[in-house]
Amino acid sequence: MDAPGVYDDLRAVFVNCTLKRSPDQSHTQGLMDRSIELMRSQGVQVENIRFIDHDVATGVYPDMREHGWAEDAWPDEIWPKIDAADILVIGGPLWLGDNASITRKLIERLYAMSGLFNDKGQYVYYGKTGGAIITGNEDGVKHAAMSILYSLQHIGFTIPPGADAGWIGEIGPGPSYLDPGSGGPENDFTNRNTTFMTWNLLHTARRLKDAGGIPAYGNLRQEWDKGERFHPNPEYR
Repeated sequence: MDAPGVYDDLRAVFVNCTLKRSPDQSHTQGLMDRSIELMRSQGVQVENIRFIDHDVATGVYPDMREHGWAEDAWPDEIWPKIDAADILVIGGPLWLGDNASITRKLIERLYAMSGLFNDKGQYVYYGKTGGAIITGNEDGVKHAAMSILYSLQHIGFTIPPGADAGWIGEIGPGPSYLDPGSGGPENDFTNRNTTFMTWNLLHTARRLKDAGGIPAYGNLRQEWDKGERFHPNPEYR
């Protein structure tokens, strides 16, 4: 069965929110690589970022150097890649059943840009699609993915069906995804969900790009501020 479309004009960014700096092994990266490989096989231009390797400041402003920080890699190193992408996949580990601190830091920096606008005058993330990948040794995959995907849709991303995938070992200390004998890379449930997520991201990004994004009616902040209410009933105004 052949893929129903061509995807080689799409750009994707995978951000790994592991707590470990390069070159330490990241189990989250191991699972993300499955999705990355599939996208690249379809000609997608994929950028892979390990967030902790970059000196990104903490905060919710576009450039934290304007708010007391000496360094901030976000506006010059990270943001331009996300801004240019059609697809964003956030990957990260579980700690105490929830997203790790680096994942939350990324969400906060994405939120910092959510007041910007695209060429149509919509919020800047309109027309982009997002997904989530989670790994760990404890329960919480769906909870962590739920938090990421809610955050992405709230700031404007389109979330396709089945937009998350994950792997957890036995509850408690034990092997992680890439450890010998973990069963992670062979797990059919994880492999199926990762594959479905990847294709649904591709299909959604393809449809959005072909349609010119989300229609620019009923969602323009500037027009709302001018008094337009996008409502057919004059009494509503």
